[in-house]
This record gives sequence, structure tokens and C-alpha cells, in this order.
Amino acid sequence: MHKKFLFVLRKPPFNGVSVQETLDSVLTIAAFDQAVSLLLLDDGVFQLKNGQQPERFGMKDTAAVFGALEIYDIHDIRGEVESLQERGLKPGDLSLPVREIYRKDVAAYMKEFDVILAG
Repeated sequence: MHKKFLFVLRKPPFNGVSVQETLDSVLTIAAFDQAVSLLLLDDGVFQLKNGQQPERFGMKDTAAVFGALEIYDIHDIRGEVESLQERGLKPGDLSLPVREIYRKDVAAYMKEFDVILAG
């Protein structure tokens, strides 16, 4: 039975191991042919910001994991417009293509999913 999973990323990159654990869960669920989408809200929009140097902070670079999303058929990545704007980012500043979604539309979008997980 296929379910639709939405992972909501709100935390900045390199915020402990939680992002790496979330990405591990994303890939594991996708490996079982489940539909997986990502939603970047608040500081989560920084997850895909180009030019990060995590090694400077002794952290693991998660960019390679995000790069593997396509291999796992994860193409639905949304970034909240207001979160991007409030942080001075544009979709072109991100390492992967992100579909923009307005804050007012997030609740309706979430209703499309069977399972919503915070990361």
C-alpha cells in the first residue's frame, strides 16, 4: 500500500544530527517505493543554500544526500516563499530546484499527505 509522506524541514543545516537522521529516514522510506515530498519552512530553507562549508564547523556535508534525492524519485521539494524572502534567498540561491509555495497555501498542501513528519 502506497502512502504519501511529507517531511517538513524547519531547522537550519548543521543543527546537530537531526537533519542527517531526517534525510536517512527520507531515503529509507523512498527506497520502499513510497511517495516522498519535502517542505522547507523557516530556517529549513537554508538546507539547500549553495556554498555551505559544513566542514568548517566539524559537521557532515548533507549536500550529497540532497543530491541523491533524484535517484530515489524525490522531485517534489517545496520552499515557502515568505521563508525564503525573510532570509534574503531566492530559488536560484538553492542547490536543487524548489517549487515555491505561499504560506497561505501550506495547510491545504499538507492535507494531500497521509503522513507528515517534522525534521
